[in-house]
Amino acid sequence: MLRKSFEKWGVGELHHAFGLKRHYENFKPLDDWLAVTPKISATDKERLDELKKDLIYNTHYWNEAELKVFLIGQLLAISKLKSEHYKIFLKRKIKATANNVALKGVVDLVIAEGIGKPINSYFVLHQCKPAKKKTNNVPPIAQLLSRMLAVQAINDKKHPIYGCYMLEWFCFFVVLDGTDYGVSKVYNPCNDDIYQIVALMREARNYILDILGVAS
Repeated sequence: MLRKSFEKWGVGELHHAFGLKRHYENFKPLDDWLAVTPKISATDKERLDELKKDLIYNTHYWNEAELKVFLIGQLLAISKLKSEHYKIFLKRKIKATANNVALKGVVDLVIAEGIGKPINSYFVLHQCKPAKKKTNNVPPIAQLLSRMLAVQAINDKKHPIYGCYMLEWFCFFVVLDGTDYGVSKVYNPCNDDIYQIVALMREARNYILDILGVAS
């Protein structure tokens, strides 16, 4: 059995080992998600505009911890991702086996059911190091995909896995459905993309509640 940590997978290796196929267009799970229209209240717009200004002034100087607190933390809060129906887990070790391949490592953020540890997972976020766009020469999309494949393998329920990877402050949204996946264009929270970023995170919450059979 092949054993590899998340950080050691290249995109081509993932495609070969798991039979992945990337869809560059006409991938309904991603297209539907990206089509959401931002509905931002006046209060949230004020908070987002303040965050946008903070980003313009500071993103080039923030380290990893500062990006987590001042950007990711704020986006998660404004997106209202919390719910009584699932948990948000941070820095959790996950291991799984799929296609006779053992995957393991730490997931920055995963939204899942479970008490104390994630069980059925729905959304994965991966933050790339600000000063290091590649870890061990592994591109960010491979770092996220390996984690999404792991949580998909251990899920009891079969459904699309939603995800986001952040390259410094830039956001890319990803959907993995079985062996098919798609990647969004880049979204920059330093401009008006920030409203769409929040809309996409809120829509991910709606998808999760729909999978759980709970009215959003």
